[in-house]
Amino acid sequence: MADLTTKIGGLTLKNPVMTASGTFGYGLEFQDFVPLEELGGIIVKGTTLHPREGNDYPRMAETASGMLNCVGLQNKGVDYFCEQIYPQLKDIDTNFIVNVSGSATEDYAECAARIDALEKIPAIELNISCPNVKQGGMAFGTSCEGAASVVRAVRQRYRKTLIVKLSPNVTNIADIARACEAEGADSVSLINTLMGMAVDIERRKPVLSIATGGLSGPAVKPVALRMVWQVAQAVKIPVVGLGGIMTAEDAIEFLMVGASAIEIGTANFIDPTVTIKVRDGISDWLDKHGCRSVGEIVGSLTP
Repeated sequence: MADLTTKIGGLTLKNPVMTASGTFGYGLEFQDFVPLEELGGIIVKGTTLHPREGNDYPRMAETASGMLNCVGLQNKGVDYFCEQIYPQLKDIDTNFIVNVSGSATEDYAECAARIDALEKIPAIELNISCPNVKQGGMAFGTSCEGAASVVRAVRQRYRKTLIVKLSPNVTNIADIARACEAEGADSVSLINTLMGMAVDIERRKPVLSIATGGLSGPAVKPVALRMVWQVAQAVKIPVVGLGGIMTAEDAIEFLMVGASAIEIGTANFIDPTVTIKVRDGISDWLDKHGCRSVGEIVGSLTP
């Protein structure tokens, strides 16, 4: 049987399959469906320094081959996570990674520092698709300067593995990945959702409460693959690929274009056991093709 172990910075994963933030809760919600300790990692829902109510309903809508959401990072804040959720996670034998969000660099850094104190949380994933309230609402991740400012601030206060989740709503994602790498990111993950919209023609109104939302699911996979391929060639740090992964074959495509690990998101809503199925499918494919380890196929795409 092929070795599925992979490394992301100082993080060792049992296998390359992780869950995408916002699609798997804190992991505890899926315990009845999936043996959590068999996953490579679980990225918990977006966590902010202070509690957030999120956006008004409706905030999810099904679209052709995908889903729109504008949940708005609803969560009870980092202190709630540390005091109430962490004690329930710390003894589960897998990598729990906290997705950190914010509206100012100071918020990111303080939130990261509080998580840094948790012994059994070995990594964070920075969501830089958040609006920078001090710069007129432009997302941090849409400019090299904005992305660099967040990574720099967090790196000063966070000692463990730092993954930066990149926005696809940019002109050149490779440049932004390089800016994050230069400021000390251990890895980048991509893609976050693409901006989209749906319309109710009977009401002549947007389906979502704030009109636009993030598009995920199979519809975004070709864009995600292209961006992962570009970024993997642009940086030396490991790349984590996500965006429309529904099957083991999808995951293998991301590995071949340069991802060292992958995240599964929207598919969890359709099949709560999909992560284990993808892990087993990758293992079967590697055995069938005579591969001794998953690392053999990472970046193996030929022109």
